[in-house]
Amino acid sequence: MTPVNHLVIFARAPQRGAVKRRLAADIGAGAAYRFYRYTLHEILVIVANDARWRTWLAVTPDSAAGGRLAGLFAGPLFGVSNVPRIPQNGGNLGVRMARPLSRPGRPGALSHGPVVIIGSDIPAIAPAHIARAFAALGDHDFVFGPAADGGYWLVGARRRPAVPAGLFEAVRWSTPHALADTLAGLPRSARVAMLDTLDDVDDGAAWARWRVRRGITSA
Repeated sequence: MTPVNHLVIFARAPQRGAVKRRLAADIGAGAAYRFYRYTLHEILVIVANDARWRTWLAVTPDSAAGGRLAGLFAGPLFGVSNVPRIPQNGGNLGVRMARPLSRPGRPGALSHGPVVIIGSDIPAIAPAHIARAFAALGDHDFVFGPAADGGYWLVGARRRPAVPAGLFEAVRWSTPHALADTLAGLPRSARVAMLDTLDDVDDGAAWARWRVRRGITSA
């Protein structure tokens, strides 16, 4: 089977009050919801239809993949109706991320080829970042895109050798230790590449900086 570059975008169904809760605590649920919809739309339009990789939208809750919430991802808002949706299938973030990275043939895993996972709260993501991640996996086992807060906005694996089980078990998510914890769980022989450090938008201060960069002055 010919290997394929797989890009997996992790996303939560766009529902007011259910997305960007840390950001909502600073700027309100309505503003956080609008930011989430806008950013997810922008990321999908920018990277989802690139022929250099096959894009998957991994959604939560699972019913957003084809059940009662599926319509939240339909229509002109996202403009990428051709992007297949797959369920994240429950568990904490590490468990959900491990599935598409696991060995082909296991539940939730993708077909042969490197896998890169990104989220939906890094407005500065560009196709060049994704292309560099796949290029790095040509001679590295893992690639990471560090975030300014100590986490990471991208993780990718060559999947040859197989990604170790429990890679993300000891990761302290949503803390400044997330990247360091993940790196500590890698095999000592793993070859790791790092991309540019980008800023995720998880709180009011980051949101304000994003608005300044975009030249947004209205409420």
